[in-house]
Amino acid sequence: MTQTTDTVEPLDSPLARGKASLTQILKRLTQLRTEVAEDGHKIYHRWQHSIRRPTFAASALNLAHYQVLRHHDIRPLQRDLMSYGLSSLGRLEGRVLATLDATATALEGILGLTPASSLDFPAHKQFFRGERKLAANTAKLFGPALHGRREHIMVTLASEAAESPAGLIALAKLGMNVVRINCAHDDAGAWQAMIDHVRIAEATANHPIKILMDIAGPKCRTLEVAHPDKNTSLNPGDCLLLCRNALGDHADFPFRATCSLPVIERLKVGDRVYVDDGRFGGVVEALIEDGAVLRIRRAKVGGGKLKPEKGLNFPDTDLGLSPLTAKDLTDLDFVVAHADMVGYSFVEKAADIHLLQGEFAKRRSDWERLGLVAKIETPLAVTNLPEIIVAAAGHQPFAVMIARGDLAVEIGFERLAEMQEEILWLCEAAHIPAIWATQVLESLIKTGVPSRGEMTDAAMSARAECVMLNKGPNVAEAVEALDRLLWRMSEHQSKKTPQLRALHSW
Repeated sequence: MTQTTDTVEPLDSPLARGKASLTQILKRLTQLRTEVAEDGHKIYHRWQHSIRRPTFAASALNLAHYQVLRHHDIRPLQRDLMSYGLSSLGRLEGRVLATLDATATALEGILGLTPASSLDFPAHKQFFRGERKLAANTAKLFGPALHGRREHIMVTLASEAAESPAGLIALAKLGMNVVRINCAHDDAGAWQAMIDHVRIAEATANHPIKILMDIAGPKCRTLEVAHPDKNTSLNPGDCLLLCRNALGDHADFPFRATCSLPVIERLKVGDRVYVDDGRFGGVVEALIEDGAVLRIRRAKVGGGKLKPEKGLNFPDTDLGLSPLTAKDLTDLDFVVAHADMVGYSFVEKAADIHLLQGEFAKRRSDWERLGLVAKIETPLAVTNLPEIIVAAAGHQPFAVMIARGDLAVEIGFERLAEMQEEILWLCEAAHIPAIWATQVLESLIKTGVPSRGEMTDAAMSARAECVMLNKGPNVAEAVEALDRLLWRMSEHQSKKTPQLRALHSW
């Protein structure tokens, strides 16, 4: 930095003390900027071989910068900057170096320094480049925004959508942008009918509707279940035997269940197991010839019923399962030819992305035009998310679905709020859209009456680019309510940035 020739203030003057403090802040900020740039470039260099889309290169570099920055604790620096009315750096996800440069240049101006030739205020267009990239990537995957709102609304289709287009037409007119077809249900004939009805709906509503087809993946569920009698509930302290094969007769274990996948051999004593979206939680107490004995530690007051076809989660266990099943490989023949986007469950590492991309390439020469949505639902997926993003977005349009149901069970309900924030931040740093999923407006959809908590949750979802609603008897009312809510929230919040429009409530 080049000093001006201003008169030096007395050392004990308030101005001199202020300049000394600002000089230290500038030094810390400049050092941080240097480390972020240098170490970020090293990460980006490791990623370069995976980046085939030129439009993603700058986004990958910003993601690398953000990854380095967030390995520093910069809270003291943030607070010092705030006291001088400068950026607290709290909204730099999409523009890491540009924000650091702008803040450092402003500090130099306050100190009366001549900015170094390599450091100056970024141009307005450069500063907001990340926002434009995110908006463009969102529109490419989910279509244009509707009704004056930035966010898109996705609806999971029920099997009845194959019977008539009427329901889809109503949803499209209310503001639905995207439909999700869950390939765990129905078959290719029903999926084709759904797609035909979607095309009728978009023509009637006069706006595009994108189609996400979600391949099932290796979801482990209970199959057969046994309990003492139909009125007996499973309570904390009870034992549940996860059977290797058939239920059999076990007087010592009245509660028994078989599994849809061969996971028993992978379990160890002490491993946690959750049943039915976490409604029951237990620990493997023993491994016996016929299966794994779970001691139930968590259940609702009064216990609950053990039922078939309920999900099983094993957060401590490496199940050794491929994210692509034989059914998925068969379904992909139809999905790759008809979907705008493919939903991918149980993604945990970059190699899982490459595995699916290899299957795309076998079925479609222009597969890199096909959208990919990775469902993030395990702790390992969160840990590897930067590499997952680069592996996917480096080749094709890409979005992340925050699969909050399984993720909450896997990482613990108390950590879900924290993790969904971190996922949103990483996606913004990479300029890729995020989907806020699982139980949004669930009470409204099922019963017609929303809860206070879920309305707040839906308002928080406005920081994602797309919000997913599940199927249910009142889904039209939910789309209508969510459309209005997202429109209102867009006037108050853009990602992490509050929008200070004029208020008239008081």
